[in-house]
Amino acid sequence: MDKGCNLAECHGRLAGGMTSGPCASVKLALWFTQRHAAVRVSEVDDSASQLKKFQKELSSGTVSLVLLAVLGQSRQPMYGYQIAKRLEEVGEGVLAGKQSALYPVLRNLEAAGLLASEVEPSVSGPPRRYYRITKPGREVLREWVAAWNATRDSVDNVLQGGV
Repeated sequence: MDKGCNLAECHGRLAGGMTSGPCASVKLALWFTQRHAAVRVSEVDDSASQLKKFQKELSSGTVSLVLLAVLGQSRQPMYGYQIAKRLEEVGEGVLAGKQSALYPVLRNLEAAGLLASEVEPSVSGPPRRYYRITKPGREVLREWVAAWNATRDSVDNVLQGGV
């Protein structure tokens, strides 16, 4: 701003089409500041969305494994809500998600013969479908755990610079 020119006057001059002089410099500085702030906010949004996408991909790749593991560790058949609650407890929130997203995976595991289910009446609502792991499911679980451990170890090695 030139001497005797306040911000309101500069704004008026710029609005009137002034494109050079001290007021134009103020305009450029304001534009740069606003643009830089917008880029930084955009970078944060992109980073957050990328993290969310990455977490979703990780989760979708491990849901079948953790469902088999939860049912493999249970002494009793479990219904969907119980399984979801168990995942919240032992998964420290990382594996927690929408309970409804578990049902298609449970059905797919059952269709593959890795789980079996029975519907039983419930005292407190509609009938519940209880799932249990089958013998082939236990065998697949062992194989998947071995594959998971090998993958985890390889990724840890890379992240720790051991490549």
